[in-house]
Amino acid sequence: MSLNETPSGERVHIGFFGRGNAGKSSLVNAVTRQELSVVSDTLGTTTDAVSKAMELLPMGPVVIIDTPGFDDEGSLGQLRVKKTRQVLAKTDIAVLVADIGAGLGVCELELIDIFKEQKTPFLIAWNKADLLEEDAIRPAVDGCEQMYVSALAKTNIEELKEKIASMTVSSQTAPPIVGDLVKPMAKVVLVIPIDESAPKGRLILPQQQVIRELLEAGAVSICVRETELAGLLNDMMPQKPDLVITDSQAFKRVAADVPKDVLLTSFSILMARHKGFLEEAVQGCRMIDKLKENDKVLIAEGCTHHRQCNDIGSVKIPRWLREHVGAQLMIETCSGRDFPDDLSQYALVIHCGGCMLNEREVLSRMERAKRQGVPFTNYGTAIAYMNGILERSIEVIYG
Repeated sequence: MSLNETPSGERVHIGFFGRGNAGKSSLVNAVTRQELSVVSDTLGTTTDAVSKAMELLPMGPVVIIDTPGFDDEGSLGQLRVKKTRQVLAKTDIAVLVADIGAGLGVCELELIDIFKEQKTPFLIAWNKADLLEEDAIRPAVDGCEQMYVSALAKTNIEELKEKIASMTVSSQTAPPIVGDLVKPMAKVVLVIPIDESAPKGRLILPQQQVIRELLEAGAVSICVRETELAGLLNDMMPQKPDLVITDSQAFKRVAADVPKDVLLTSFSILMARHKGFLEEAVQGCRMIDKLKENDKVLIAEGCTHHRQCNDIGSVKIPRWLREHVGAQLMIETCSGRDFPDDLSQYALVIHCGGCMLNEREVLSRMERAKRQGVPFTNYGTAIAYMNGILERSIEVIYG
């Protein structure tokens, strides 16, 4: 990925919802000026959510999501509805597309209730307004923004985009990853292991993002493997660094090599802060000491990748957990969008930093765990806690 390319997890996610044949796909195509979705008069043409990362003026980098009809019936329809609910978990702004000739039915009212329950900013786009009789209007819906549009006639499409753009504030509440924690010309050492689990020929996303933010902050970044860190600090750097950021899996070795008076944290901890769940992760990792024989632990990743023989999520963390607790734990893993709805069977959820997920989806997963009384933490805080350096690893953030 280019350093200039905005990752999907940092883009505003705009979802289009509604019943089948309300014109969602046609409106998406009109808004994006692309044939993003297949359009047909046949009910149920959109069978799965269709996503597209793109630049959309005046909003900038966004992800546009076209969803299946929410009113579908039968087993396939239930699957489509389930997919739509999954999309809602990551939607920053929802556009409810309603057929102006049909009005609001059970489907639309249910969606409005879900939007309000999840505190998702939304508006109603009354589609097919070209068919509306002159001076006729739909009654106002309490607390709902409304617009009249026509995907076919391209009526009020630019106005719709302007309105959506004005609703994007929720996507801009997250703090930077590291840029606000360093001063210009600060010396920051980035410890990046290059082992069998490292991607070939590239850096992982959090490492790229941190480097970019340090450059923008005017700081000086020095990249090194954990095997060369001690030599760098002892022999090559005339002064101590202001901050060391390490891959979490190297925390133990790096903590031993970095002087105690030098600030130390990890990419994963910084990402948890950026995504808005660090405080919950810090509290959740303390549950590790309360784990007992045969407790179930879910280790979740937001992305899907080929797991190597010494993968951190499926191999290293389970081994470190069992060693720390001194008990046989039941470890389950999930990746990508396969995060369970029912978490009640787990004693703890350990999530990755969430770099491939937007803030809303990560927080949705955290809230799901909280509602079910399940502690929620992440890779970096859990590893720091098991190595006795949690307080040190968050000092740069909390002081």
